[in-house]
Amino acid sequence: MSLEEFLSEWNNDSPFVHVQTSGSTGAPKPMLAEKRRMLASARITNDFLGLHEGDTALLCMSLDYIAGKMMVVRSMERGLKLLTVEPSGHPLNYCQSAIDDCKIDFAAMVPMQVYNTLQVPEERERLMGIRHLIIGGGAIDDALGAELKNFPNAVWSTYGMTETLSHIALRRLSGPEASDWYTPFPSVQVSLSDEGCLVIDAPEVCPECLVTNDIAEISTQGFRILGRKDNVICSGGIKIQIEEVESRLRPFLRVPYLISKRPDPKFGEVAVLLTEDSVDEARQVCERVLPKYHLPRHYLHVDHLPLTETGKPARQQAARIAQGV
Repeated sequence: MSLEEFLSEWNNDSPFVHVQTSGSTGAPKPMLAEKRRMLASARITNDFLGLHEGDTALLCMSLDYIAGKMMVVRSMERGLKLLTVEPSGHPLNYCQSAIDDCKIDFAAMVPMQVYNTLQVPEERERLMGIRHLIIGGGAIDDALGAELKNFPNAVWSTYGMTETLSHIALRRLSGPEASDWYTPFPSVQVSLSDEGCLVIDAPEVCPECLVTNDIAEISTQGFRILGRKDNVICSGGIKIQIEEVESRLRPFLRVPYLISKRPDPKFGEVAVLLTEDSVDEARQVCERVLPKYHLPRHYLHVDHLPLTETGKPARQQAARIAQGV
């Protein structure tokens, strides 16, 4: 979708705009978002970050998804100057002098864009100059977090989903305020379900309480995410959180990989590692760094790991590969 197409839809007589979920846990699905709630979400973020009329925002994400649409809405709500670049893996690889000379106050990116940008000195300098950078749409691993910790300006990880019209909480990644804990916006209340999953009560952006699949911990600091309920492998009576295993392996496996699962007649379920590299090397690393009961039972080579359009692991597709379907 182009910016002109989105603005045309925004300015029509309907109180809704069409959005679609990212597809990280299943096929992307369309939904209708209320314009008034999108404006409320925009106001909440702009207030939290202290953005003012005339500040400059950079749109470098696809307008097919809520994250890109909300950057436009935030700009309209606060009177921000919106600069646009074609969505790509290197959003700061531009040469337009009008943009290159402009100080950017606010930008949103996915982790892959941030990672790529950090590899190029000129782009890294531009990234460091952004006053408020929010990162969403995927997990931020320890290595990326460590690189961002010493950034001079504010870098934030977002928590939210399409149903909450982008994020409802932020956690700081840079400076002395860096934390593993998300701070919900003042109008948002969080709690836990009986299964330990995060429950979101955000009446300004979502008409009803939303029970997520994210296993969480809540404290006076806010909340932190431990993993997804549907990413638990129940193997021989042991519960293995997929994200925890992937996190343990991240410092040692530099090639793309995913943990998935398949049914097993003896253990119920077993872990399966998918890798774009040598399965023998992956097995050696796993045997060296993982607890015995977290070890994958199967290792599969794939040419390309299954990812969504926004770069998240496509877990259901990975499970089908792991099961040989």
